[in-house]
Amino acid sequence: MKLKFTLAVWAIVQVAFAQDGAPASPYYNGFDFTQTGMPLKSALATKITTTHTHELTYAQAKSALKVTDLDPTDPTHTNLLLLYGFSPNTCPTSSSDDKDHRTRNTDMEDDGTAASCLWNREHTFPKALGNPDLGTTGPGGDAHNLRACDKKRNADRDNDKFFAGSGNSFETGTNWYPGDEWKGDVARIIMYMYLRYGTQCLPTNVGVGSTVSTDNNMPELFLQWNAEDPVSVYEDARNTYLGNANNTYGQGNRNPFIDNPYLATLIWGGPVAQNRWPFLGTQDLSWTQSVSVFPNPSNGIVNISSEIDVENIKIFSVNGQLIQSFENPVFSNHVFSVGNLPKGFYLMQLKASGSEVVRKVIVN
Repeated sequence: MKLKFTLAVWAIVQVAFAQDGAPASPYYNGFDFTQTGMPLKSALATKITTTHTHELTYAQAKSALKVTDLDPTDPTHTNLLLLYGFSPNTCPTSSSDDKDHRTRNTDMEDDGTAASCLWNREHTFPKALGNPDLGTTGPGGDAHNLRACDKKRNADRDNDKFFAGSGNSFETGTNWYPGDEWKGDVARIIMYMYLRYGTQCLPTNVGVGSTVSTDNNMPELFLQWNAEDPVSVYEDARNTYLGNANNTYGQGNRNPFIDNPYLATLIWGGPVAQNRWPFLGTQDLSWTQSVSVFPNPSNGIVNISSEIDVENIKIFSVNGQLIQSFENPVFSNHVFSVGNLPKGFYLMQLKASGSEVVRKVIVN
């Protein structure tokens, strides 16, 4: 989701939600990010499942949305962003500046009557399309999947499958386009649900089109949307809130594809998505076997051995902070030594001939 905001407003959001952005430390501490493909998918699935320590009910999730779905550009902190937007013809309070198409006051929640201009909870992955049905607890109450939505737009979407389109959200037959502003959000939610709940939430159950060759459960469409619509500050804020189990409606787990959309590229391929962590890069297997790091674990000095000339070495902490950087390092007998590393877990990124390799090292 693309979202413009002022520096002053963003300062307010940071106070409200504490740490936003990616990577999220210490959530991923100790995670092996050298994996790709199905091993990475499996490892992330385990991570977001084991850290999901607080399961919300469908009723609790409604209260959660009043916190997580607040519009970060609204200084009053009373308006929710509406997934899909809505048609101005269905809401008599629509204003000329178009803001009502995207936001709704938190007090205007669905009360079960026929009143218009209300908001309710949208299951981005519809309950009925789960196998079995998602219900109202567990996957049915997962706030990562639930978003505030205009009541009429929610009803229009119903159980339609997502398909390719452009512009604002619309329906064609039994297919639904979420809108240019929201398609990345949708893709990252569907990927999360697939990892978190497995075969109960197959992406092919909610999206149409060709699937990737390595996983016939993943439509190429979602990888395209993930790449075309980068993460917004709004997605970061709700992800950070839900990831903290100490928050009233926090679940304890995060959506890793919001933290870094490039993880989807590493798992399923397709269009290269936004890479928010500089230590993740494409590895050229033609020279990775010649690179070694020793001793590992180390007591403070780490030796890097390479049979080819290395152009750049960067050392990152596990939460993505750049610790040291060396341009055109001078190797002696194919070895370059790095010292003064405090105790911890590090990822070393080496670049040579336009490609990269990453090695992990522990300093005791």
